[in-house]
Amino acid sequence: MPLYETMLQEKPAIVLEIGTALTKLGFAGEPYPRSIIPSEVLDHQAKNAGLTAPNRRLFDYTNEVELYDWLVEFLKTIFFKYVLVSPKDRKVVMVESVLCPTIIKEKLARALFVHFDVSSVFFVPTHLVVLATLAVETALVVDIGYKEAIVVPVFCGVQALYAWEAQPLAAESVHNEIRRQLIESGVDEGLLTESTVEDIKIRTCFVTTAERAAKYRADGGASLQPCPDVDYSAKGEAIIKVTGRLRETAYEVMFPEDNDRLGLPYIVLNAILKCPRDMRVPLASNLVLIGGSTMVQGLTARLKSELLALLQTDLYKERLFVQAFKFHKAPAEPNFTAWLGGSIYGATDLVLTKSITREAYSKNQTIPDFTNYEETRGVPMRG
Repeated sequence: MPLYETMLQEKPAIVLEIGTALTKLGFAGEPYPRSIIPSEVLDHQAKNAGLTAPNRRLFDYTNEVELYDWLVEFLKTIFFKYVLVSPKDRKVVMVESVLCPTIIKEKLARALFVHFDVSSVFFVPTHLVVLATLAVETALVVDIGYKEAIVVPVFCGVQALYAWEAQPLAAESVHNEIRRQLIESGVDEGLLTESTVEDIKIRTCFVTTAERAAKYRADGGASLQPCPDVDYSAKGEAIIKVTGRLRETAYEVMFPEDNDRLGLPYIVLNAILKCPRDMRVPLASNLVLIGGSTMVQGLTARLKSELLALLQTDLYKERLFVQAFKFHKAPAEPNFTAWLGGSIYGATDLVLTKSITREAYSKNQTIPDFTNYEETRGVPMRG
């Protein structure tokens, strides 16, 4: 029987991308996720105690048992509230970073196979499947999510893991900076919940130009005409005044000027510098920005100007001979581009040949990653 006939008769795989803050979920072959939900579980102890915020972040666990229990509860919510299918005997595609802790992958696989009885799980690396949405095989993937910014070079379809870079320069750092400036201006800290701070960031803040940022650092912006202030209504309880300075400088935590040289432009150039010479120009000509934090207005232009300026400094002038940087525009919003890549992979025959099957997992519970990959894991032994 031709392969396409068997694929048409099969139920589409369920594609999940579980992030630190948000989870994207849907079916293979679809262009958009069905839902994007917070990566949170209900803390029953907090709810029974009458607390107003009984939800806990999925990965704020204290031990392995708690992580497994929370994953089971979270997956139950996904399957029976959002995807609305029975997971039994279904194929699952998990989009996850190669830098994801092994304990999370192992507990996730155990929950899917043991508790939900899925037929197979296909782990696909985030920074590789992104390239499937662009039909390219070489790119420098800059992933800015909630906890950290990660830079992973991919050359000819292979992740150059010896050259990856990461720093905690992402949404959480921006939220902390917004909260700090608002508290200093006299705003009640009780009003600044995580959802309120995030809403202020999305609605009012943007990345300013390198020239204006330099003047803010030099004289506090005294010589600049500030952008307009904004009044933000915090759940109808109070009006929070968001100053023009805050709107422009909230994202400056991603571009720190210090002797550590660990800002976002530095880690991008350092990742390129770690690669062999013949890889550097192709990587610089194929930058891909993914993650919800890259959707802010002005980030791409600021990053490009910072990269070009750094090329003229003594630190990189005689070491990195790159003339220009080019950015790809993916056919999806940056916050679910990786999910779309997983959706594409899940619609191919790779989900049949490269998945970990339930039978293989029952014999060997070790989940392969880039440190212990077993190519022949699911292939029956000959002899």
